[in-house]
Order: sequence, then structure tokens, then C-alpha cells
Amino acid sequence: MEWKHKITCADGFGTLFGVNIFEYKWENTGEKATVNTPTDKRNRDFTIWKVSINGMLHEFVAGEFSNCVWGFFLLED
Repeated sequence: MEWKHKITCADGFGTLFGVNIFEYKWENTGEKATVNTPTDKRNRDFTIWKVSINGMLHEFVAGEFSNCVWGFFLLED
């Protein structure tokens, strides 16, 4: 399993898990993941977050690629 890029979006406008992820409270897991960013093809360490959506817990990696431009990653095979 590895963290794979899912979306790049502007701050406040990103659909993940079928919802605008910015409208939910993210909880920092205290862990980091090294991901390869699609914008500049380099490895960066971003925070692993968790969020509860409709009673289901989801984990994701998110970080700012540049000012107000976010990248989101999900763990996949």
C-alpha cells in the first residue's frame, strides 16, 4: 500500500470522499508520510489526517503544494 495522489485543489474547494473536505474538521494523527508530488515530482513530507464523514472514519495525506494550492493523497494498493 502506498499514498497516491487523488486531487489538487484551491484552498476551500476540494472534493474527497464525495464531500468538500474543507467543510469537515481534520484531526492530525501526529504522523507524516513521504509522498511524490505531481506538480514538481519531488518527495515531500506531509501530515496524515483523519476525518469523520457520516459516521465513517477516513485517513488521508494533505499538504500545500504552493500558497493556497492543496494536494490530497489516499492509501491504495
